[in-house]
Amino acid sequence: MHVDVVFTPDETGAAPTGIVIDVIRATSTICQALASGYERVFCAAEVEEARALREALGEGVLGGERNAVAITGFDLGNSPREYLEPAGTTLILSTTNGTRAVVTAARRCERVFIASLLNLEAVVEAARAAGDDVVVVCAGVQGTMNLDDTFVAGRIAELLAGERTDAAEAAARLVGTWSGAEEAFRASLSGRNLLQNAPHLEEDIAFCARESALEVVPRLVGIRDSAAEISL
Repeated sequence: MHVDVVFTPDETGAAPTGIVIDVIRATSTICQALASGYERVFCAAEVEEARALREALGEGVLGGERNAVAITGFDLGNSPREYLEPAGTTLILSTTNGTRAVVTAARRCERVFIASLLNLEAVVEAARAAGDDVVVVCAGVQGTMNLDDTFVAGRIAELLAGERTDAAEAAARLVGTWSGAEEAFRASLSGRNLLQNAPHLEEDIAFCARESALEVVPRLVGIRDSAAEISL
């Protein structure tokens, strides 16, 4: 098994198995929502795509953020702690970086898993069981590499123990420079943006830094109206 990491969705990188990370906070939210009882999550790149999809479906909880702030007119934001109890069966999510990364990976990979620290061991086992080469796709921050997603990519590379590209090796080595995930997340641009733009959501950082608290493996099941449908 070859393991590669791309630090933003704009980088060239493809493999049969794609693993998408936006740990602060979209993929953490997707994992928590499905673990809590939502049956499916649609990832829409744009706000208007999310609204149009709900109209087409005739149902769905609208969730998401732009620059860490909940979207006006949406039902919920992008805090995973808002999804501890389901408000419906279908979540339609649009975020600044994460949902775009999911849609990009869906175009490049045969199968796509959604990863966070919350479901780390479960998603690594699923990727290992698939038996193919893996590319870990970090959402980044508006086209640039970010520390928090790279940290999680490094943990995945460590646990998969495949033949690493230089990028995967760099991500794995970065993990050891921090005392733990929460320290890395707080130092990251994503963490700092959250604290600056939505300080009342500071607890999300510690929540997202919990490793292997969930056993779910969200995966791509299809595309509808340009949105990626994720389910278990």
